[in-house]
Amino acid sequence: MDKTIVRFGVIGCGLMGKEFASAAARWCHLTDVGFEPRITAVCDANPAAAEWFVRQVPSVSKTTTDYRELLADPDIDAIYCAVPHNLHADLYIDIIRAGKHLLGEKPFGIDREANARIVAEMAKRPDVLVRCSSEFPFFPGAYRIGQWVREGRFGRIIEVEAGFWHSSDLDPLKPINWKRRIATNGEYGCMGDLGMHVLHLPLRFGWQPDSVRALLQKTVDQRPDGKGGMVPCETWDNAILACDVKREDQRFPMVLSTKRIAPGHANTWFIRINGTELSAEYSTKNPKQIRSLPYKPGGEQAWHTLDVPYQTAYSTITGGIFEFGFSDSILQMWAAFCDELVNRDGMSQPLYCATPEEAAASHELFTAALESDRTGQTVRIGGRDSLEAAARSAGI
Repeated sequence: MDKTIVRFGVIGCGLMGKEFASAAARWCHLTDVGFEPRITAVCDANPAAAEWFVRQVPSVSKTTTDYRELLADPDIDAIYCAVPHNLHADLYIDIIRAGKHLLGEKPFGIDREANARIVAEMAKRPDVLVRCSSEFPFFPGAYRIGQWVREGRFGRIIEVEAGFWHSSDLDPLKPINWKRRIATNGEYGCMGDLGMHVLHLPLRFGWQPDSVRALLQKTVDQRPDGKGGMVPCETWDNAILACDVKREDQRFPMVLSTKRIAPGHANTWFIRINGTELSAEYSTKNPKQIRSLPYKPGGEQAWHTLDVPYQTAYSTITGGIFEFGFSDSILQMWAAFCDELVNRDGMSQPLYCATPEEAAASHELFTAALESDRTGQTVRIGGRDSLEAAARSAGI
């Protein structure tokens, strides 16, 4: 069948830009989709970074160090932007203002003020589709938990835990990078860089925290600067956020954690939901398995472990006996973005990418978490406490 081609420009030719190009190259892996991304131009401040795209992506016909050239190109429909957090506001605003659809990296601004600027620009261009990158919900186990929540199978929620843990920063000899500096990463530290992945599903389920008590941790105080010296690490390594979720019909605790120093975890995403009628948990540590405990009053309580088949949001050529991995999840996420861009409300399945509104909610939480750690108190989110914290962060 004929496919609608979505012409993309990539701003930021690092790791994630290459991951997108790899996903586009694997588009034949998907079946029965009527759309396809085509990367036609790339931009990076370092000209050498674009060389990989020239060699590996035949559809690329333009490289530049000035992203405005991509925004002025009428042959580009959408932009994938993967740059450090301090550049989000200016670049995202320019992309939206130029009328280019945008999939941007989290956290959608270095802080709450920057995020608010992006949201304000979006309001002026409702015709532009803007989404945030987050892959975890597209893993088959996480996708199935999402289905169970939509079906109301959990009953009353007892408690929720979600996290994103890895251990790449356990090595104190790892050279410092931009994520270790407040000027480029922001004060959120690990929360800003990892938190959207943790919050994507809870926020999609409507579980917006009402308050937070934060425990933030710096474990490695300095790192090699790559020039023979040592420099300070300014941002948080680990964060544990104990949240109170209040809904009209129930109230429950939710613990969210983002960790860069979690020994033994190369890259682990997980979610656990305990309910009165069903409990379930899924972790990428065991990507083929999902655990569940259905319960009826007076019945037995027994955990069941199921090998989740390779069943995805968008069907693929892969047989159900094979394992699902990150490269598959990013392909599924990109399919969701292109599906929504082409078909809008007529998407072929219900899971769409993380929204700017969800990213804004994450900023509310992270701003309150910084205040909680500073004062040692529980901070109400969206109320006076977090507003005052945001004002201090903005220097008001």
